[in-house]
Amino acid sequence: MIHIKTFAFNDFQENTYVLSDETKECVIIDPGCYTKAEKDQITDYINNNQLKPVHLLNTHCHLDHIFGNAYISKTYELLPTIHRKDLSFLQNASILGQNWGLEVEKSPEPGLFLEEGDVVRFGNSELKVLFLPGHSPGSIGFFCKKENFLIAGDVLFRESIGRTDLPGGDLSVLLDSIRKKLFILDDSLVVHPGHGPTTTILHEKQNNGFLLASFYNPN
Repeated sequence: MIHIKTFAFNDFQENTYVLSDETKECVIIDPGCYTKAEKDQITDYINNNQLKPVHLLNTHCHLDHIFGNAYISKTYELLPTIHRKDLSFLQNASILGQNWGLEVEKSPEPGLFLEEGDVVRFGNSELKVLFLPGHSPGSIGFFCKKENFLIAGDVLFRESIGRTDLPGGDLSVLLDSIRKKLFILDDSLVVHPGHGPTTTILHEKQNNGFLLASFYNPN
């Protein structure tokens, strides 16, 4: 069974996830750790639970989700795994950080690119890749059918959706991703978003004002 540990890191309160199973292998998703205290927090958790990180995964490459890429990469000798369409965000993170007055340590280049339908394995567990563009061109989610959850990045939040006013964002594409890729999944599916609390597909179908019209009027 997969255990999901959530950390809220940096000034953007970004959700970083560590997923592990009974084998002690784990994956680190969207390391947003920025300060030394935040970096210590995630490594202390991994060390105290005797976990072995085997993948560094990014749902997308906006700054708040990759602040800790360099640190995690150096600490555990892992290269980021991303969708190719977000590569420019990863490569230009240090420059983009200047726009926010932030010093961003340069992320290593990806070790692997993921596409729709790929499977990420760790221990006895599997995560299927869903391609979910709209918030960014290369946004992806990590779907566990067996345990009925999704690590969604900034695609879908509790009663909200990812912003689309950043470079590469597209509202119609985002709504299409949610309607055609997520709303076809089980209503009880638990969504772990890139910010804020968890939600379910059913809750968003019934309560998400950004999506009600697009879901019931798909054309």
